[in-house]
Amino acid sequence: MKKPSLAEAMKPIDTRAALSAPMAEPPAHRAANGHQQPGRAGKKPLIGYFSPECMKQVKQIGLDRDKTQQDLLAEALNDLFTKYGKPTIA
Repeated sequence: MKKPSLAEAMKPIDTRAALSAPMAEPPAHRAANGHQQPGRAGKKPLIGYFSPECMKQVKQIGLDRDKTQQDLLAEALNDLFTKYGKPTIA
């Protein structure tokens, strides 16, 4: 596959055409090859930033219990939902 030309990328854009074109739907979360993993269909990512020590503990609990980090996070979210009287749907 031929690499895109830098000179071509630097050409001015016809903004009138760009503004009149209908907006496309934002892409869903997909793998690099454009295919979505079946287990992710209809789901959205939930992301947070935590200390390295927190991550280490989560990983260790997963190893100790033979569970994935996603399994542990679903368990934690369901505990949170129960605490606040919400259905456990994670």
